[in-house]
Amino acid sequence: MWLEPDAKIHSPEIGRIWINSAPLNLQQLHGRVVLVDFWDYTCVNCLRTLPYLSEWHRRYSDKGLTIAGIHTPEFSFARTPQLVEAAVRRLGVEYAVALDNEYQIWQAFANRCWPAKYLIDKDAYVRYVHLGEGSYGETEEGIQKLLLEADPKLTFPKPLEPLREADVPGARCYPATPELYLGFGRGTIGNASGYSENQVLDYLPGDLAQPDTVYLGGPWFADREYIEACPLDGKASRIALQYAAAEVNLVMSPPHGGEGIAHVFENGKPLAPEVFGEDIIEKDGKAGFAITEPRMYRLIKNRAFATRTLEIVTSTPGLGAYALTFGSCLMES
Repeated sequence: MWLEPDAKIHSPEIGRIWINSAPLNLQQLHGRVVLVDFWDYTCVNCLRTLPYLSEWHRRYSDKGLTIAGIHTPEFSFARTPQLVEAAVRRLGVEYAVALDNEYQIWQAFANRCWPAKYLIDKDAYVRYVHLGEGSYGETEEGIQKLLLEADPKLTFPKPLEPLREADVPGARCYPATPELYLGFGRGTIGNASGYSENQVLDYLPGDLAQPDTVYLGGPWFADREYIEACPLDGKASRIALQYAAAEVNLVMSPPHGGEGIAHVFENGKPLAPEVFGEDIIEKDGKAGFAITEPRMYRLIKNRAFATRTLEIVTSTPGLGAYALTFGSCLMES
């Protein structure tokens, strides 16, 4: 969305604590175009935008563009600088990243979602805003427009072609199950007992009567932000639900000082190899994944949208589960 000339505002400052870069501020960037991108390394919507940001950095950094990735954490573990630094390396992020652990930059921009992009012109005015995924072509055209205002002699390639099938015009996005938080602060469960807050309870599994609703089975500790597996006397900890989507992701953290294993079942059967997400491997004769660091794990990648059941089972004490996210955009033949 382009801001009208009488509605454009002078940009707030863009950060004090930086990784991947020496400290940056708008005064030293005067004359350059700045793309501010609010993101979190556990956010699937943010992760889907990264290939475009990385390519814009490669295309335009020597033509006057600076990308500032403002990492505003959704979960408490993502406030740890070392974890963000590791994620930046793992994800191949080459542009500057500012740590916004106290939401100071988020609030200064009056931002309200991840991801969110703000284009700032050579005079430090916010000229363009896009919230959420998509509109990559429009955003790149905005980058080119503001760069030309700074230097009319520049020439550019055509904007990027879509980098994924789901971004191609004509791809269909179905109404998927919404993001489901697992801690009692923002989440709800279908179990008749509800959460046993800040203590361990051996949950009786439900019959998945309510779609898009998490049901817990076995022993779990319920924290405000997450649930923690507490398998006891051979009884595993389970998460089950009926969901509508093609893809499923889960934010998890390992036990303190270790790692854990969880297994994934779809429609009552071990996950089939043809729908393994990127983090799924064969474990103990079943589809599973190793939780080695706090991050988002890609579990299921179906080629068609449908309503299915999901069960995640672990016998590793101390595993934390934070949120389930779902994908539904597909290019159909």
